[in-house]
Amino acid sequence: MEVGGTRTMGEEHAGLSGCEIQLLHYVKNVFFEDTTGEKVYFDANGDCPAIYDILNWQVSADGRTSKYVHIGYFDSRASSGQDLFVNNSLIVWNGGNSQIPLSVCSESCHSGFRKAARKGQPLCCFDCISCPKGEISNQTDANNCFRCPEDQWPNDEQHMCIQKSMDYLSYEEALGTSRTSCTVFFSLFTKSIFCTFIKYQDTPVVKANNRELSYIILSSLFLCFLSRLLFIGQPQKVISLLHQTSFGIIFSLYVSGILAKTITVAIAFKATTPDSILRHYIGPKTPYCIAFLGTMHQAVLSIIWLVKFAPYPEMNMKTEEGKIVLECKVSSVIMFYFMLGYMGLLASVRFVMAFLARKLPDRFNEAKFISFSMIVFVSVWLSFIPAYLSINGKYMVAVEIFAILTPGACIIICIFCPKCYVIILRPHRNTRGILQQI
Repeated sequence: MEVGGTRTMGEEHAGLSGCEIQLLHYVKNVFFEDTTGEKVYFDANGDCPAIYDILNWQVSADGRTSKYVHIGYFDSRASSGQDLFVNNSLIVWNGGNSQIPLSVCSESCHSGFRKAARKGQPLCCFDCISCPKGEISNQTDANNCFRCPEDQWPNDEQHMCIQKSMDYLSYEEALGTSRTSCTVFFSLFTKSIFCTFIKYQDTPVVKANNRELSYIILSSLFLCFLSRLLFIGQPQKVISLLHQTSFGIIFSLYVSGILAKTITVAIAFKATTPDSILRHYIGPKTPYCIAFLGTMHQAVLSIIWLVKFAPYPEMNMKTEEGKIVLECKVSSVIMFYFMLGYMGLLASVRFVMAFLARKLPDRFNEAKFISFSMIVFVSVWLSFIPAYLSINGKYMVAVEIFAILTPGACIIICIFCPKCYVIILRPHRNTRGILQQI
């Protein structure tokens, strides 16, 4: 019977006869040394220590003779780690080789690869297959590869994970430097034109050009160029909020100003009869109202966008392999396209008005220049949209900066540069008489 988790002596020796039990009692107490000095004793079960010689059967080169060579031993009496000894240099394997034969029919797979069993062959036969992209194996003969953490990427050998590089349009790289240089240049160029108009504000060229509205357009162009610097550098929370909305409002102000200038010129030359209804709209308030209304709708859209779907900086780890793309997340694609759609609507109305006013007198008519700038605007933005949708990261930001700078630069060159040329280099033509000649 079993008592307290132990076995009684009767159960321990169950199946033994009385004489065998008595003999085992004496055998347990046997301990002596033989003539060679080896200790002889028996354990609690009556078993003697396990002592073995390890022999290697070696056949001669001609195959006629063979012999056993003592290459090691096993002694259970020794301490753990010292109980087994084998002299590998004495071993001769089949075929007379001293090298240990491989137990597989394939070479070992190095780190960066995994084993793939060959169909219809033993398990020891396999092929070494490179780990898929984004996965590594860091041990020999690995059965499986495993993915790196989300913020890490395999090295070229695919045996360890390394930190992904941060990717954004920085000021230090060539792409960011070129965009920064263009932005600063056009900002300063616009500011110099604005200062020229301020200095010569009482001259006929500036007055005939609706100077207050010109100030609004030049100011909005200056801010539009300067705001492109928000697109360069590591995205931050505040920058992400101003990234698209500032561009939308400022760009709408600039487009609305050009539209107001076009409509004002068209009204002035169409309302020539005393009974014309357009005469009610001649005055300084009309262009300001057009510029204000055109900008107000975009401002409302931008405020809704910021309140309901505020953009935020994001670490995009899935767009590009081996890189963490830092970008300003739009948050609401619908609001983004609403903003672009509204600017497209303003630009289309501006183009139509400029086209209708193209036949006005040449001395006062800017419609053909506005029409040309609109052709540039449409061409750039029609090219920009597919490019914007097909690329990612810093290249998308660089394309967006280019699409914004080009139409603004075209307006500056086509509309304001000729007037500055007259003001500075041809002052004798800056007279009311010259301007009234048709």
